[in-house]
Amino acid sequence: MSGFEENPFGEPTVNDPFSDPSVKRAVGTNPAPRGIEDYNPFAEPGSQANTQQVRGASNPPLYGGYGATPIPATLPATNQDPPPPVYARSPQQTAPTTLSPSAEQQRAEEEWKARSEEEARRPAYPPNGNNWPPLPDKCCFQPCFYQDIDFEIQPNFQRIVRHLYYLWMFHGLVLLLNVVGGFVLLLADGEFTTFGLGILYFILFTPFSFVCWFRPAYKAFKTDSSINFMVFFFIFFFQLIVTGIQAIGIPGAGTCGIIKAIDSFGSSAKDTFVGILILLIAICYCIAVAGDLLLLSKIHRMYRSSPASMSKAQQEFTSTFLRNEHVQNAAGNVAASAVRAQMSNATQSRY
Repeated sequence: MSGFEENPFGEPTVNDPFSDPSVKRAVGTNPAPRGIEDYNPFAEPGSQANTQQVRGASNPPLYGGYGATPIPATLPATNQDPPPPVYARSPQQTAPTTLSPSAEQQRAEEEWKARSEEEARRPAYPPNGNNWPPLPDKCCFQPCFYQDIDFEIQPNFQRIVRHLYYLWMFHGLVLLLNVVGGFVLLLADGEFTTFGLGILYFILFTPFSFVCWFRPAYKAFKTDSSINFMVFFFIFFFQLIVTGIQAIGIPGAGTCGIIKAIDSFGSSAKDTFVGILILLIAICYCIAVAGDLLLLSKIHRMYRSSPASMSKAQQEFTSTFLRNEHVQNAAGNVAASAVRAQMSNATQSRY
């Protein structure tokens, strides 16, 4: 009974390896066992990594692992502003970037109609007076016509009227070059005919062509007048024929045409220079003929596609010309003179 303690219900002390004082001292000096998450096999013995406390309920881990306290995730602050929100736009809110040709044409016609209505409310005489030809205020002559293609002509016809106006200016330029060529011939060969007739052609044809065929075409496109179209076609056809004859350059006709250019060439350098100059003027005449033919055919095609006709021209002639006050007065005076002449003849025959 020497191997048992006096208390039979106490813990046995026999063969207890942990009751040895040396074992108790070793257990007291060593740290508490660590968890597997804190184990570092590469740490040196006795370092701080080996002396960390065991994670558990009393010492939970700072992040991760079982039983960890959740830490809210945060993003680093930046200096960039957040992008603006993108809103979906409905088809009604999306404006078209470009207009179709028909929409642009319709808008131009509406603007022209608005300007025409505004002009119709004004007096018949232009508010700013005549503006063509553009002469200075101190000149002894004053403008004779009022011309504004952008205002008076419909948008569909503005381009063709401008081309017709440029063609008239080109005719005037060619006639002026013809005067220069005649002056060169006067200096080179002593020929005065081309120079004198060239001046006459320039003085006569330039204003008469403006009045006789450009202004009727301008009025025809302005008011859709059939009678003005008829006048334009009749006179402009003769303009085409006359320009063709001038381009041929018949000797003695007063124009620097093709035949005149061929006759001007010679063996000397002076004759060669004169021949080249006359040939350039003849080419300008040919270009004028081509422009006349092109615009004549184009305007005639536009006239045929419009409701204008010969019957409409007759109606316009009846309503505008025969009903004109001055025409009626002149016709009345002629009729009264005829009646007086008949009465006087009857009186003389009676006696």
